[in-house]
Amino acid sequence: MTQPFTQDLVTQAGGPEWLRNKRRESLDLFNTLEVPNEGVEAWKYTRVDVDFGELRPHPKRERVADIAALPQSVQKRLTSTDVGAYLVLDGPDVVYATELPADLREKGVIFTDLKTAVEQHADKVQQYLYSVVPAEVPDDTTIAAPGTTPSKSPDPSEGKFSALAAALWTNGAFVYVPRGVEVELPLGSFRVMSEAGTYTATRTLVVAEENAQVTFIDEQDSEELPGTYAIGAVELVVKSGARLRYVSIQNWGKGVTHIQRQRGDVHRDATLNSLVVTMGGTLSRTEMQSYLRGQGSDSEMLALYFANEDQHFDHYTLQHHAAPHAHSDLLYKGVNADQSVGVFSGMIKVDLGAQKTDAYQKHRTLMLSSEAQNFSVPQLEINANDVRCSHGSTTGPVNQEALFFLRSRGIHKELAEKMLVTAFLEDVLSRVPLQSVVKYIEGIIAEKVGAA
Repeated sequence: MTQPFTQDLVTQAGGPEWLRNKRRESLDLFNTLEVPNEGVEAWKYTRVDVDFGELRPHPKRERVADIAALPQSVQKRLTSTDVGAYLVLDGPDVVYATELPADLREKGVIFTDLKTAVEQHADKVQQYLYSVVPAEVPDDTTIAAPGTTPSKSPDPSEGKFSALAAALWTNGAFVYVPRGVEVELPLGSFRVMSEAGTYTATRTLVVAEENAQVTFIDEQDSEELPGTYAIGAVELVVKSGARLRYVSIQNWGKGVTHIQRQRGDVHRDATLNSLVVTMGGTLSRTEMQSYLRGQGSDSEMLALYFANEDQHFDHYTLQHHAAPHAHSDLLYKGVNADQSVGVFSGMIKVDLGAQKTDAYQKHRTLMLSSEAQNFSVPQLEINANDVRCSHGSTTGPVNQEALFFLRSRGIHKELAEKMLVTAFLEDVLSRVPLQSVVKYIEGIIAEKVGAA
């Protein structure tokens, strides 16, 4: 397999010396790693067939002065969203942006694209960039008791795409909320791609300092783009007492391969609420990990997905409890229709000494077709003796009695299925206090079942 990425790309990316050095190291790592395959446990049910020699960077795009020049799907979202400020990126470039309210700027809140942040806020970016999602796969080996065997370290190839994102990211979003500041309205990033046969590497970095509070919505959307790759990394830093809500909505067009690692670093008495929504693309691999490093930390991990036609959606999760008296709650719900494939692999790890851990993991799948496939692998690894941990997984078809009942009341099949699917996903959506986001997701669901 050819490796077309050379150090010239690092030079072209520019930036200060510390960043160029990190990019070089990441690219060297990328070029030494194999693409993860079915022999790697974490990628057992998903294979990415990519010839890197055929890839080319997404072309640059110019900034526009009015949202009327943006893609129709983005215009529609921008007119119905309730974010306080947002960025729009087409491939590697910011093409439209609104300004952060003056009162937040006066309090020291920073919201800009990551490329600009490197230039204007280098000290903060250097402190946190790559600290949560490094180029290599994080070693999340559980700290076990002496004389016992800890969990096996991840296979190095699991860091292949993280290394690519670390080396060649072109832009993304940067949010910094100072100590004690609360940002009431969400901030948002809308990412689109508009050229088939290309790749884009982006990065999101959100930092909530002590007792700060912020919500960030990260959306991806495109038309049909055969042979296109979206590689991403999301770093979430939640300092002591802070509260961060992060929402990712992936609705790429057909033909897009989406690979993204999202990881939260949650400190003492801090809370991270995350929602991952996967609806688009042909192949999607999303990793969501919470590292509960501080006593009293809390992580809520929600997700929903709807795969139809030949879509293949893979979700890999990790709730790593490294401190006592921490809580995590994971609820992933998915729908598989037609010939689609759904994969869920989730792990709860509890370190030695992380007593009074309270951790839950639940994955449920609704099958709308006998030809669809679902693979679910919930796991526990406990190295403390005073914990409360549980996990479970269920997979089943639509309740035929409920479907018959609705159809007997004159409701056509597509709308009846839409009602049952929405009801199935409701306990995830009901935990999301962002009504415009919920309404948007429900609209995508309606389109998926042909009831829009």
